[in-house]
Amino acid sequence: MRFSIFILSSLLIPILVSCQKMDTTSEEEAETTIEMFEEINTNEDEQAVVTAVSVSGSENNYNFSVTIQSPDTGCDQYADWWEVFNEEGELLYRRILSHSHVNEQPFTRSGGPVNIAKDTRVYIRAHMNNLGYGSILQAGTVEDGFDRELLRPDENAALETTAPLPKDCAF
Repeated sequence: MRFSIFILSSLLIPILVSCQKMDTTSEEEAETTIEMFEEINTNEDEQAVVTAVSVSGSENNYNFSVTIQSPDTGCDQYADWWEVFNEEGELLYRRILSHSHVNEQPFTRSGGPVNIAKDTRVYIRAHMNNLGYGSILQAGTVEDGFDRELLRPDENAALETTAPLPKDCAF
């Protein structure tokens, strides 16, 4: 019992001390942060989510393998593409997905070439035909790897009408 109390107290004391040292933010900053977070949908069941990215190839000629988890139900609702764009919002590559993946979740599809340097920061996100962009994507560089990030779905929304675009759903 004493050992358990020792472990518990050794874990709690640093947490309490760090909480006291944390910078305080103004109420206005806190409200702005809450408002921004509320705009971001983090419910993975309601959007196409890029869960993993792997890259092969060489500088200015990379192939991306992208894993997506999406709430596909058929041609009425399916992930219809994934894309790579840079910090300036320029579309660098789009992989069209021509059919739903109802019975294959998550699924991985490859595409390329993507003409970037190994240290170029890019974003990889998926799109649903009827829901648009989700908030959960992967961001990073070929050199350092990719991590999960959140982005408001309306960021770079103009890309939604940029070619190439899917024609029809096959099944």
